[in-house]
Amino acid sequence: MADVIFEDAPEAGAEAEAQVVVVGAGAAGLTAALSARQAGAQVLLLERDARPSGLTTMSQGAVCAAGSRVQREAGIEDSPERLIEDVRAKTGGTADPVMTRLIAEASGPVMDWLTDEVGLPYRVNPEWAGVFGHSVNRLHSLPSQTGAEMSARLLEACEAAGVRLACGAHVARLHAAPEGRIGAATVRRPDGREERIACSALVAATCGFGANREMVREHIPDFGRSPVYRHHGHEGNDGAGIRWGLALGAAAGSMDGFQGYGALAHPEAVLLNYNVFMDGGVQVNVRGARFCDELADISGQGQRVLAQPEGIAWALFDAAREARAKDLAEYRDLLALGAVKAADDVAAAAERIGCEASALAETLAAVEAAARGEAADPFGRDFRGAAPLAPPYRLVRITGALFHTQGGLQLDAEGRVARADGGVLPNFFAAGGTARGMSGSGSSGYLPAAGLASAVTLGRIAGRMAAAV
Repeated sequence: MADVIFEDAPEAGAEAEAQVVVVGAGAAGLTAALSARQAGAQVLLLERDARPSGLTTMSQGAVCAAGSRVQREAGIEDSPERLIEDVRAKTGGTADPVMTRLIAEASGPVMDWLTDEVGLPYRVNPEWAGVFGHSVNRLHSLPSQTGAEMSARLLEACEAAGVRLACGAHVARLHAAPEGRIGAATVRRPDGREERIACSALVAATCGFGANREMVREHIPDFGRSPVYRHHGHEGNDGAGIRWGLALGAAAGSMDGFQGYGALAHPEAVLLNYNVFMDGGVQVNVRGARFCDELADISGQGQRVLAQPEGIAWALFDAAREARAKDLAEYRDLLALGAVKAADDVAAAAERIGCEASALAETLAAVEAAARGEAADPFGRDFRGAAPLAPPYRLVRITGALFHTQGGLQLDAEGRVARADGGVLPNFFAAGGTARGMSGSGSSGYLPAAGLASAVTLGRIAGRMAAAV
């Protein structure tokens, strides 16, 4: 059956109704629902899973925001214009200027709303000062550094505000008038029962299409056709919201954009935080050789790892670097699963990897020489000032993965979904991964925490606009 059914009377036969229907209870949907409710609308939040989870709970809950109160109190000077310049530089000018400005200008005020009104205890993370494309420290993190904390607090705020939440409610299709106005959504329950819910406005916050292999193959062919392709995201990220928008005549862009990651523990499928690499940790392939600057492109690193023999690499660090990650939830999981291996010397590390000890020794000697300033790193990484890696070593077997897609529906300067033939859709709104992000083409344009920045900024905008309808 089609994603959108066009009917003269789309509300006809509805068993229930709500002024604003929000689809998807991740960060974008929760933010949209809360914002619409605070604006006075009756809101129904639909979540296909038995409980709200999604990609947000799989993340570290970090948001990049420019010009927030938290930054000012930390003595950090930042502005939307500076973030826009960083995006332009990181993406090589491929990021959409409308989406970039929309997100950048809203990011500081939305972060203030999250901290001051919603009560999320965000602080700037000192370990991420001016790295991976951010010229200043604008990475806002929670004490637990987990998206689960973010999701739980937003859910509490929604419930306190009077947002109605229905879980186990999969939106199977939308019903629209011929001109594109949404009139209702058909919801399918786990037992197969369906009901039609009428609405005055609908916000699609269903994330991207990383779990839809057909869409990945179409829009990101180099990654989607890889024999070792891995998606490390929520299985519900099937592109439904994007498909709804396209069926309604919406414009879309940056469909080849995505966030990759080059340090997913394999086969445990738990991410290894990049903190272990930021002060001297390295990645080597199964032959014991480094193959790139590990810090040059945190998102594009996934494809670099997958290009190695067997699509596998090993993270190699030591106790000093481990200390930067040991308190993170993911690292504790890796320890509990036995994914972090110990090696007393180079020979033992090489045995873990399955490579020649001489090859690994040569690799580590070159890193140490670069750290002492005696030789330039062949991959251009600056190791100067980093203490040499010292035994006992820590090793984690890793691979590359696609985390979430960054392309989606185009919005206009006010945050309305733009039509491909001009104009805007009257009461259909998009947020988070359903909307086009600010990462441009490919994977290398992704700035750390840009995904949740898109989620909360566009969710806030969409919720308010839906309430106005």
